[in-house]
Amino acid sequence: MKTWESFYDAHASVYMQNGFSQNTLSEVDFLLEELNLPQGSNILDIGCGTGRHSVELAKRGFQITGVDISSGMLKEAENAARGAGVKVEFIQSDATRFTTSKLFDAAVSLCVGAFGMSNYNDDPEKHNASILRNIHNALKPGSPFVLTTLNAYAKIRDLIQDNVKDDKFDPISMTSISKVATDEGLEIVFKERRYTPPEITHLLQISGFEVEHIWGGTAGNWGRRKIELDEVEVMYVCRKI
Repeated sequence: MKTWESFYDAHASVYMQNGFSQNTLSEVDFLLEELNLPQGSNILDIGCGTGRHSVELAKRGFQITGVDISSGMLKEAENAARGAGVKVEFIQSDATRFTTSKLFDAAVSLCVGAFGMSNYNDDPEKHNASILRNIHNALKPGSPFVLTTLNAYAKIRDLIQDNVKDDKFDPISMTSISKVATDEGLEIVFKERRYTPPEITHLLQISGFEVEHIWGGTAGNWGRRKIELDEVEVMYVCRKI
């Protein structure tokens, strides 16, 4: 069965054509307001993809380490860094198994870059808890962490009973079964645990984070605003305890 790694390897060359990837400058502006870090700080970008946030953060004077499971996406990220004339450390790793001896001043995991991206045979709960634990272990005490996740409210509002009958959604576990395909015709089937904000808050707390703010987090529309029920993502601004 195809995995997210193979999907993104195939999709990497056209990833930046997606509409949600077109607002990097304003997104990084907002990130820096939330992180409130001095220039030169070390930032960990988990699920960095093509490096659009990593490269822009490096251009602003920060030391960046980007981690992604896809070699194809990282190749695009390395090309972007070279083109921008900045140095970024890119590491190929599954976020559920990522370890480092370096301690970072901040971390981000954005636009469903790692959290929530479980494969069909994975346990979504264990998958996501492992990512949060690894991020927590990589941060200095008191460091900020910004996470965006898919908005469960939007999924629930879009469901019909036939989705339950057809085993495409399990209301007991809040897990959906979906198919995605690239322009190249590669298709994967995956499981996705949909979390409400109270659930994510609890998961972050037991992973060692204090949740300071929860904002609407749809790419291109980041701001200190209430969650819209039908928007794609939610943003959690946290701090390592």
